[in-house]
Amino acid sequence: MTSAPPDLTDPSALARNRARATGDMFLHEIARKEIALRLEEVNRTFTAPIIITGHPRRWAGLREDARCIADTPVLDLQVGAHDLVIHAMALHWANDPVGQLVQARRALRPDGLFLAVMPGGRSLQELRAALAQAEAELTGGLSPRVLPMAEIRDIGGLLQRAGFALPVADSLRQRVSYASLRALCHDLRAMGEGNALAARRRSIPPRALFDRAEALYRSNAADTEGRLTASFELIFLAGWAPDASQPQPLRPGSATARLADALDTTETGLPDQVKIPRDN
Repeated sequence: MTSAPPDLTDPSALARNRARATGDMFLHEIARKEIALRLEEVNRTFTAPIIITGHPRRWAGLREDARCIADTPVLDLQVGAHDLVIHAMALHWANDPVGQLVQARRALRPDGLFLAVMPGGRSLQELRAALAQAEAELTGGLSPRVLPMAEIRDIGGLLQRAGFALPVADSLRQRVSYASLRALCHDLRAMGEGNALAARRRSIPPRALFDRAEALYRSNAADTEGRLTASFELIFLAGWAPDASQPQPLRPGSATARLADALDTTETGLPDQVKIPRDN
């Protein structure tokens, strides 16, 4: 029997971090504005929206008619009850992201829309590299300190696994400058994005670790003014609950027009055999 993989996230630590999240949650504000723009581009009126988020106070104003629910492993959703489901800046902490997507799809009515936004794998790459090198130099080992986040090619494929039709994934990158490593960590804590990894080391890290990490950070990712550059990536997902009214792919070989005619060019056939040159 195959054992279940270990949990990525410590729910108690995540809840504590989110409860302490106060101040300028700028990344959430960027994400919320982008989601609002995407909704404006959809020629559809939604009457039963719901938002899945760990920060309801930040996301409640996105739509006045939307109810916010927590991103618990079993979501407070009813099958077929909604025509719009938004997963807002929480999917990256899920121990079972596919399960979250499947539950969201089941909660949608036919032809209902799912939107999600989450930090992507390019986020905090400078911080990750500096901490890893500093800890390896000082202790000869590594411990989990920055959440591993999904690449867009991987998280986009999860939409298909979850059964969404017409899946789309795109990303937005932001670069932010900080006076110090302490200022960057302060911003992460203010957004509730501190270390909540289940495998994190519980002991207090030595001061020397962060001093060395900042020195490495400055040598590798400082701008012309000596400020630390931090990369953030937001991944946006969109998919629809399957419905017969949606565009369907044509059966292979069913085309009624030639591509060469559409391009106004001459079609050139392939030879029966292709000779591949070899050195020997």
